[in-house]
Amino acid sequence: MEKKIRQQFQQYFGTDALVVAAPGRVNLIGEHTDYNEGFVLPGAIDKRIYIGIAKNNKKILHVYANQYQEDFCSSMDSIQPVTGWATYLLGMIFYLRQHTHELDGMDVWIDGDVPVGAGMSSSAAICSAFGLAVNELFGLRLSKMELALIGQKTEHHFANVKCGIMDQFASLHGKAEHVIKLDCRSLEYEYIPFHFPEYKIVLVNSMVSHSLAGSEYNIRRQQCEEGVAMLRKYYPGIHSLRDIDIEQLEKNKTNLPEIVYRRCHFVVKENKRLTEGCSLLTKGDLKGFGQLMYEAHNGLSRWYEVSCTESDFLVAHAKSLTGVVGARQMGGGFGGCTINIVKNDFIEIFTTNIQTAYQKEFSKTPEIYITQIEDGAKVLHGLHE
Repeated sequence: MEKKIRQQFQQYFGTDALVVAAPGRVNLIGEHTDYNEGFVLPGAIDKRIYIGIAKNNKKILHVYANQYQEDFCSSMDSIQPVTGWATYLLGMIFYLRQHTHELDGMDVWIDGDVPVGAGMSSSAAICSAFGLAVNELFGLRLSKMELALIGQKTEHHFANVKCGIMDQFASLHGKAEHVIKLDCRSLEYEYIPFHFPEYKIVLVNSMVSHSLAGSEYNIRRQQCEEGVAMLRKYYPGIHSLRDIDIEQLEKNKTNLPEIVYRRCHFVVKENKRLTEGCSLLTKGDLKGFGQLMYEAHNGLSRWYEVSCTESDFLVAHAKSLTGVVGARQMGGGFGGCTINIVKNDFIEIFTTNIQTAYQKEFSKTPEIYITQIEDGAKVLHGLHE
């Protein structure tokens, strides 16, 4: 792909390009824990956004997005949010400039195979790839963590998505055959081995849009904050649900509204599942980890109530199939993809079976994405090579 990007860049812009790639991500377990200062367990995947870039000695950002067949130009002197994919590049420039005033005009070519809207964080991959490319091109010497935080700011203020740090972090810090246990409070992290060559991570797209995700996400966040405020009466030192264990929560169950208790119960249990899951992966116990994925889905569906009929169907059906060790809804909820760990020998049967069953039940065919854990963002070709 690197040679293809360089050739296309040369044909379009007439010069050689620095080439960078940044991956999408999956999250094996740990949903709705990030804004509760808990843990997440993402990994970078083998689907990437590729960027070719070169200085153009003008005060112009000139971008061609090959996957959309769209051309975009902007003056470097008037950087502001726009509608669509280009806003991510503009946001990165805006915040990168706070670290340096040396950014001049540039030509940019974008391509990639991270599906848009499937929950693999294509937007974070764009921010990470472009941030790393600009960092390299202009010699800014920013760390990957700094680039991840700039990507998060871009999402917040140029795309109006109040995301956590997980997506950008995973795209930049990914490591082949490892997932990342990320502490969303301290941003400390450790690599957990995920070396299971006989298995692949298979995403099944429910083809249901996240129409409720935004409003319901905010409601869940408020309910968790309400729970913390009430529990603080009994445990003055707590800052978030991260600081509560299940025994403390159960002891004060009757002091909380039922709905608030249920939300808190899920988050506290999900953090515990993630910690247990890391221990199981370290021991090579993938089947034990898979059981925690099923438990997590049950929690998302029944306790946190962010699933939907289609996602519940996909997980239940996957659980009935040979070769599947674990499955759950992935992401904020109300549609999107389920994440499944499937033995290589059964992937073809799994795909046919689940597509047929889903088509029969909902009159639409889910898209299937077969992935594996790979390295994070990297420079593929420097300008002086």
